[in-house]
Amino acid sequence: MSLVLVDTNVLLDVATDDPRWAEWSSTQLAGAFGRLATNPVIYAEFSIHYATIEQVEDALADLEPKRLAIPYEAAFLAGKVFRRYRERGGQRAAPLPDFFIGAHAAIEGLSLLTRDPRRYREYFPRLKMIVPD
Repeated sequence: MSLVLVDTNVLLDVATDDPRWAEWSSTQLAGAFGRLATNPVIYAEFSIHYATIEQVEDALADLEPKRLAIPYEAAFLAGKVFRRYRERGGQRAAPLPDFFIGAHAAIEGLSLLTRDPRRYREYFPRLKMIVPD
């Protein structure tokens, strides 16, 4: 069974009880329980919504995600994707978190659980994703 990298938006849907997405995200997390994974970028994005690291840890505890390091090969790919983004007119001055997350999933052959696949599909077209219908 392959691991499922959980995008920040899915975690936040559940943590904030998002009226539109909480049910879908909860169902997907439950279906992938035991195979869930995060990385430092996802953790950082998620942590913005909490005052302390203990609160972040408590919010993630029930999911028991595996904590993965981002391989250097994924960082390299994120840089290449960012360059393509800039060449297409992207305005951000630094690589977007989605580029690190997508590159990480692509390099390690992980599935990506996200409810916002647009940028991932554009820059990582072969990435296996779990997305809303």
